[in-house]
Amino acid sequence: MHNPIPITGDIHWIGVNDRETDLFEAQWPLPEGVSYNSYLIRAGKTALIDTVKKTHLTQFLKKLKGLVAGGREKVDYLIINHMEPDHSGAVPVLKQLFPEMTIVGNKKTLELVKDFYGIEVGTMTIADGDVLDLGGHALRFILTPMVHWPETMMTYDETSRVLFSGDAFGSFKTLDGGLFDDEINIARYDDEILRYFSNIVGKYSPMVQKAMARLQGIDIGVVASTHGPVWRKAPNYILDRYDLWSRYIAEPGVVVAYASMYGSTLEMAEAVSRGLSLAGVKEIRMHDVARTHPSYIIRDAWRYKGIVLGSCTYEIGLFPAMRGLVELLEEKGLKNRCLGIFGSFGWTGGAVRNLKSFVEKSAWSLVEPVVEVKCAPDEHQLEECVALGRNMAGAISD
Repeated sequence: MHNPIPITGDIHWIGVNDRETDLFEAQWPLPEGVSYNSYLIRAGKTALIDTVKKTHLTQFLKKLKGLVAGGREKVDYLIINHMEPDHSGAVPVLKQLFPEMTIVGNKKTLELVKDFYGIEVGTMTIADGDVLDLGGHALRFILTPMVHWPETMMTYDETSRVLFSGDAFGSFKTLDGGLFDDEINIARYDDEILRYFSNIVGKYSPMVQKAMARLQGIDIGVVASTHGPVWRKAPNYILDRYDLWSRYIAEPGVVVAYASMYGSTLEMAEAVSRGLSLAGVKEIRMHDVARTHPSYIIRDAWRYKGIVLGSCTYEIGLFPAMRGLVELLEEKGLKNRCLGIFGSFGWTGGAVRNLKSFVEKSAWSLVEPVVEVKCAPDEHQLEECVALGRNMAGAISD
């Protein structure tokens, strides 16, 4: 993706792929990388929509200069939909290259521009619903606070029907040759789209719903996010998913996440999964919390209606990785799930007691039985685990 790619005649993608960063926001794994999408509109006035992470300035500036050369040696406006540094990292350099460029953003955006980069002059403050006429393109600004920062907004080009959506409707994973939804195998992106949503945006689902309401009645022909594919053939594909996920609507499946030091809790987890299968559940995702990054478990918890958590006792409490997962589940605020719990202990208990506390905090529907084992499960206790699986299957089908 070494050259700019036209979105429409006047609008080009000038983003970059990042295949080197291991952790997004220093915590979410990027085994397949991520893209930083930036867009340039060349009309009577030239407008740049968002930028890229400063680590990829060389590629970005090469594409930008290729489009503004030949009599267009300037950028009139830089529109910032989101100030997170993976999108605003190029701002100081751009201001040096194009000193007459006006930085456009809402009040909170421009406060962050000052705080991050010390830039206070050459800015334009816009309000919700304002329109910027480029001469051939009319850009309307839609404020969408807390999706997922307080300054986030979207920019809608009324002329081309392109929605520049900021971090909303984005995805992990690089753009491997194809930019548009009709150029790629969407199934290759589905898991990373949901992992991105559930870990980055999902906590703010009520604000996503407010943003979705703001988009009602707008004729959206293209969704152009700051990460992942550009949706030109089926923009409703990504819009509909964000709507469902932010309403906590789940698919009929079950996540079984367990922590086991010496095999007892694993044996119980496998019995639960067998009970699920015997009851007809085909979508079962098992995760060893010690070996699976929690972002993948959070993703699957957002996808499926049922969640079963099992932990051995460690220092009179939850196994550390399970404790971390439970804390993340609390933080993300996921709702409307069915929850089963089980656990084991040696010389004293603690794991199941802590999982019961999570039941109360989450307000999820508890599925019985709660199974707790000392040292190793016997056949009766394993049958209880099978029963838990069967009952969970019934709960998610109600």
